[in-house]
Amino acid sequence: MNEIIEWLKSYINNNGLDTFVVGISGGVDSALVSTLCAESGIPTILVSMPIHQQQNELNRANNHISWLEKKYSNVSKIEIDLTNLYDNFESLFKKVNELALANSRARLRMTTLYQIAQTNRGLVVGTGNKVEDFGVGFFTKYGDGGVDISPIADLMKSEVREMARELGVSSQILDAQPTDGLWGDSRTDEDQIGATYDELEWAMKVTKKEFSDYSSWSNRKKEVWGIYNRFNDINKHKMRPIPVFIKNNKI
Repeated sequence: MNEIIEWLKSYINNNGLDTFVVGISGGVDSALVSTLCAESGIPTILVSMPIHQQQNELNRANNHISWLEKKYSNVSKIEIDLTNLYDNFESLFKKVNELALANSRARLRMTTLYQIAQTNRGLVVGTGNKVEDFGVGFFTKYGDGGVDISPIADLMKSEVREMARELGVSSQILDAQPTDGLWGDSRTDEDQIGATYDELEWAMKVTKKEFSDYSSWSNRKKEVWGIYNRFNDINKHKMRPIPVFIKNNKI
């Protein structure tokens, strides 16, 4: 924990900037990241950006922001309701794709965070964990994946929960079902992926020796293994650097 806090402080100071900017969703990942930033002593702006948000998600986000504001003098908040902007954006298209619209929510939020960050000489701090960012690619390219630094991207979801608990994040957040909040309904990450984060962590950690015993696995383990590898394969384009054509010098 202290290593992450020191890393955050060192990075922002070495880059000559002043402020951390964190989008708050009401989930444990953004709760942990915002608390780590607050612990650094660096000015930290917490941003709530509802778009047709479920009220329970919004309540968790606001309660967490209030808790940090009371506990840390370096914390401030901005709330920008993007619902009308999103509705106007959607109305521009005669043909829409549900997934594309969900991703557009994340991209509108990313744009908002960078507007605030640049105005305040700040860095947009990512809230993705290791399972999402490097396991199944469960994030929006140029949405929640569009950040300057990623302090918890080497932490499994279970490690995120453990660290958040140590820092005093509320049980309301710790016990909530993980959701990306991009659909305007109550669907969870597990509903979308088909596996829990604990199951995905298991799949990420499977060794060659364990895989050699695949035939003896339970049906559920085999199912989770298939889910993990399917998401890992189709989302590799998010997790790898953008392909660059390298010209032949003879051209």
